[in-house]
Amino acid sequence: MTTIPLRMTTPQALAEAPTPPQATAHPALWPQARSPESLSDAQTEARIESLLARLSLEEKVGQVIQADIGSIKAEDLRTYPLGSILAGGNSGPNNDDRAPAAEWLKASREFRAVSLEERPGHTPIPVIFGVDAVHGNNNIPGATIFPHNIALGAMRDPELIRRIGEVTALESAVTGIDWTFGPTLAVPRDDRWGRTYEGYSEDPEVVASYAGPMTLGLQGELRPGQPLAQGRIAGSAKHFLADGGTSSGKDQGDAEISEEELIRIHAAGYPPAINAGILSVMASFSSWNGVKHTGNKTLLTDVLKGRMGFTGFVVGDWNAHGQLPGATNENCPQALIAGLDMYMAPDSWKGLYHNTLAQVRAGEIPLARLDDAVRRILRAKFKAGLFNSERPLEGKLELLGAPEHRAVAREAVARSLVLLKNEGVLPIKSSARVLVAGDAADDIGKQCGGWTISWQGTGNTNSDFPNAHSLYAGIRAAVAAGGGTAELSVDGSFTKKPDVAIVVFGENPYAEFQGDIATVEYQPGNKTDLALLKKLKAQGIPVVSVFLSGRPLWVNPEINASDAFVAAWLPGTQGEGVADVLIGDVNGKPRRDFTGKLSFSWPKKAMQTSVNRGDANYDPQFPYGYGLTYAQPAKVGTLSEDPGPTVAATSTDLFFGAGKVAEPWSLVLSDTGGSSPALKANGDSPNRVVSVRVVDAGAQENGRTLTWTGTQQATVAIIGPAVDLSRQTTGDMAVAIRYRLDRAPTAPVRLVLTSGDRPASLDITRLLTQGSAKEFRMLKVKLSCFRDAGANMASVTSPLALTTEGALSLTITDLRLATNDGDAVCP
Repeated sequence: MTTIPLRMTTPQALAEAPTPPQATAHPALWPQARSPESLSDAQTEARIESLLARLSLEEKVGQVIQADIGSIKAEDLRTYPLGSILAGGNSGPNNDDRAPAAEWLKASREFRAVSLEERPGHTPIPVIFGVDAVHGNNNIPGATIFPHNIALGAMRDPELIRRIGEVTALESAVTGIDWTFGPTLAVPRDDRWGRTYEGYSEDPEVVASYAGPMTLGLQGELRPGQPLAQGRIAGSAKHFLADGGTSSGKDQGDAEISEEELIRIHAAGYPPAINAGILSVMASFSSWNGVKHTGNKTLLTDVLKGRMGFTGFVVGDWNAHGQLPGATNENCPQALIAGLDMYMAPDSWKGLYHNTLAQVRAGEIPLARLDDAVRRILRAKFKAGLFNSERPLEGKLELLGAPEHRAVAREAVARSLVLLKNEGVLPIKSSARVLVAGDAADDIGKQCGGWTISWQGTGNTNSDFPNAHSLYAGIRAAVAAGGGTAELSVDGSFTKKPDVAIVVFGENPYAEFQGDIATVEYQPGNKTDLALLKKLKAQGIPVVSVFLSGRPLWVNPEINASDAFVAAWLPGTQGEGVADVLIGDVNGKPRRDFTGKLSFSWPKKAMQTSVNRGDANYDPQFPYGYGLTYAQPAKVGTLSEDPGPTVAATSTDLFFGAGKVAEPWSLVLSDTGGSSPALKANGDSPNRVVSVRVVDAGAQENGRTLTWTGTQQATVAIIGPAVDLSRQTTGDMAVAIRYRLDRAPTAPVRLVLTSGDRPASLDITRLLTQGSAKEFRMLKVKLSCFRDAGANMASVTSPLALTTEGALSLTITDLRLATNDGDAVCP
C-alpha cells in the first residue's frame, strides 16, 4: 500500500485558484447595463470617501458582515461593529416569528440606535436591516400579502407590478425595515424546484419586463444627491445567477448549461434592474457547471460589476460562502476576493468577523478589495437614506394592511387567475345556492403559501391574518350581495342540494428545498381531492375547481372531474379577488372577465417536469400564454389520465403517517435478540422486548402502539437508504413525533439519529413526559441538535429511533421532519 502525502492548500491559494473553463464567463458576450449616475453622484461619493477615511480596519470588516437577529443582540454591536442585520425566514424579534409589527419596529430601532451611538473609537454608521419581503411585508401579521410571483407573471402587467412594489416598500418602511431581498429574477425551467413560485415566468420576456418596474416600485427613481423618497426601501435582485436553471430543479444545485443559455435565459432580468438603480444584488447558493456563484469572480466581478456596470453591492445568501471549496461558514476569504461585498452570516458572524479581520491584516484579503466592498455598501446606505434621522412614516402602523393597499392586492388576484376549462358553469349567478368545499376554501395560510409569517408558511391560522379574506369569505360576500347563499363544507357534505359546488384545493405551503418534488403529479397515490370532485359530480352537482399551487402540476384527472378549472396559484390575503371573477350578477353575467395567461407551460404528463416555450419537441397540455375568457370560450375535451412513465414516490420528510410507512423507509424493531420489520401482517410482534400494534387513533388503523416490556434495551427505528439532510439542518428543520403517552417510562428514553455507524443520541425523557397523559401532542427536536452531537447530516440512514432499557408504551400517528415554528427544542 502506497501512502500519498496530502498537499495543504492555503486559503489565499484557494482564493486565487483559476475558475475552470466551463464556468468562466466571457464579459464581451454579455449585455451591457449601467447603474444610474445618481447612485454614485459626486456629492454622495465625497461623503463616502470622507467616511471611509475615518474607519478603522475593524469597522471596515464589520461593514461586510451581516448577522441574523436570532443570534445577535443590539448591544453586541458595541463590540462587533457589523454593517447589517437580517431576519431570516423563521426569525423574529425576541425569537418570535409571529411578533406584532410594534415589536419589529422596536427591534429595528434598538439596533439602529446602538450603531449610531457616539462613543470613543466608534464611527457611527447605521446598520441596514433586511428581510425577505417577497410578496408584501410577509413577515408581519396584518400586512398586505400579494400573490406570489408565479401569479403576478400571469397578469402581464408591469404597471401593477410597480404599484405592488410601492405598497410592499411602504408597509416595510413603517415597521422599520430598510431593505428587502427582492425582486426575484429567477427563470424557473424545471417545475420540480421548490422555489418555482418565486419566479414570474419560465420565459425571460416576462422577467425582463417586470425587473425594472418592481425595482422602481420598491426604491423609486434615484435622484442625484438625494436619498430614496420616504416610504421606499432598498431592493436586492436575486439570485445571481441561474438559480432557476439547476439540473432536475434541485434547490442550491448546479446549472449545467452553456454560457449562451446562461445569458439568454437567466441573465435577462438583471440589466433592467441595474438600469433602474437596484441597490444590491444577491448571489445565488447554486452553481454554474460545478462552480458556486459565490466564489465565481468572472461572474461577480467581471460580468456583474464590469460589463453590467453595477455600482451597488453584492450580498451573499444564508451562509452560502461556507459551501465554497476549502471554506467554512466562519472562514471564507475566497468569496470576498471573488466579488462578494457582504457575507450573510446569520449565526457564523462572530467567527467570520475575527477570521476576516486576521486575513486582511495578513494580506490574504487585499485592503483595496475590502475598501471597494465597504464603499459599495456605504453608497447604498447613503442612497437608502439611512444616515437621515427623519423617518416620518416609520411607526405609522395604521398603514400596515391599509384598505387601499388591500385593493391593489385584490386587483392582482383577479388579474392573475387563469381559466383552463369552462363548460358553461362560470360565471356563477350571485343568486345561486353555492356549496364551497375543499380543505383550502377557508384557509388563508394555505392560499398565501410559503414565505408567509413563517419561513415555510406552515403553522398559520386565519387569526394570523387580520382583515384578510379567505376564498370562502370572498365567495360568501359576493353571493350574499345577489341574494344567494354560500355554505362551507370542507368534505362536500350538505343538507340541501346546491346549484353548484366550488372546490378549493391544492398544495400545502412550502419554501425552498422542502418544496422540491420528484414528479409534477398532484397527490400521487393518494388522490383525496379527486375523490371529492368525483363524489360531487356523481350527485349531479356542477363542479368548479379552484386550484392553489406554486407551479403547474399534472392534474388531468382533476380537470376531467371538473366542469370548470381555475389556476389560482397562491393568491395571498385578498381571496375576494377570486370571487370578483367567478361570481357574476344575479343573471349570471360576468362582473369582470378572466385576463390571466399562463407564464408557465402546463404539463401533459407527470414526468414532463421541464416543459418550456422554445424547447425542442415542445408538447404541453396547455401552452405558454394559454388562458380562456368569458368573451372567448373554447372547448376542452377529455384529457388523458395516463401519467406516462414516472418514478416511485419517495419521501425524505414523511416517515410514517395516515397509518402507513412512507417509501423508502421501514419501521424496524430491535433488541439483543435481533431486529425485524415491524409492520408485517396486522403489525403485531408477539414475544418481543418491544412490540407494535395497529390501533385506531382518530381514524381507522392510523396509529401504532409501541410497547417496551423493560426486560432489556430495545429500539424502534425508522431505517432506509442514506439521505442528505444537511440542507434541512441548516434550514432549522426538526424531527417531529405526534404521540400519546400510554405508560410513563421507567428508564431514560433516548431519541437517536444515525449516519452510517455514527449514532447521535439525545435524552428526551423529560420532554416525553410533559403535558397531560392520554392526550396526543407533538414533540419536535431540532436536527441541529443531532449535528451538534456528532452526526454526519449528509448521510443519514436512520433519521429517527426511540430506545430505552425500561418499560414504556406510547401510541404514534405521525413521524416526520417538520419546520420549526418556534416550537422545536434541543433536549
